[in-house]
Amino acid sequence: MTGVAFEEAVAQRTVERVPLSHLSVELGHLYMEEFAGGIDSLRRHFRRVAPWAQTAMRSAASGVNRPRVSTCFLVDDYFSRFSTPREVIPQILTAAEENGLVIDYLARESGCVVADGVPLARLVEQALVTDPVPGSNGVRPPTTETGWLCNGQRSPNSVAIPAMADKGWLPPVQNAANRHSIFVDVELWDIENGSRRWSCPFLAAVWQLVRLGLLRHNGEVVTTPFQIDELPDDWDKLPAVVQLNPRAAAFSAYRTFSVLDSRFLQVELAVRTILGQVSIDPIVLDQVFARMRGEQMELPKDLIERIDYVFIGE
Repeated sequence: MTGVAFEEAVAQRTVERVPLSHLSVELGHLYMEEFAGGIDSLRRHFRRVAPWAQTAMRSAASGVNRPRVSTCFLVDDYFSRFSTPREVIPQILTAAEENGLVIDYLARESGCVVADGVPLARLVEQALVTDPVPGSNGVRPPTTETGWLCNGQRSPNSVAIPAMADKGWLPPVQNAANRHSIFVDVELWDIENGSRRWSCPFLAAVWQLVRLGLLRHNGEVVTTPFQIDELPDDWDKLPAVVQLNPRAAAFSAYRTFSVLDSRFLQVELAVRTILGQVSIDPIVLDQVFARMRGEQMELPKDLIERIDYVFIGE
């Protein structure tokens, strides 16, 4: 009798590899009101960003042979539309260069929803694994229905649950709290004109996953950066990620570092709450850690610990 070999289907899947830098440095995540101030507003922004970004780049070079560091800049074309790529992008590049910074890649926030025909936001939504709460009674609908995600047990609704009426109010509780709870409840989307509108924290979570090179669609890489010969007059005609510097290191990286205005602190707390409940393809993770070992690097297994920030005030 001829022997038959069995193996798991997952072992037969082909998963494309992503080129990785050592560090991805985000030099800005600005909205229409910042651009409304023109190039002078952009100059002020990069003047504040430059010292922190340059420090991060020098730190990445410490202990690494031939460090690979790339920079990126995110434009909000999702929640509001303003000007055109042809007008705005040269201003961004000029203001950055005047402050000693080179922007390697520019990305559109709409590209965190759909990029090159791939529904990135939906991919991440499907990868959410809600953090289980001890003693849950199932009254609360799942995240995929409500559009809300939290890091623990919400305060019970005594009106909806008559049995709770005698117990009075109970506080929310964070899962795995360090003595005291820091409970976070994040809105992932709402409905506008009958369509789903993704929240800023959720799109920022997608953005981090793209920068870390951890998303795949049917095993293929998503959001490949494109070089273009001419800037268009319409944001929709711009690729999700544009490579502005032909000599740039890889867009995605083992670690990310973002220099953000202090008003983004709450957003990024929500981002980390979301990412704490995203399940990454184990084959992709194995690829990253195998390459890491090949470069004699050490990385935290928790992807949240590979995301760093500086929040700056005026």
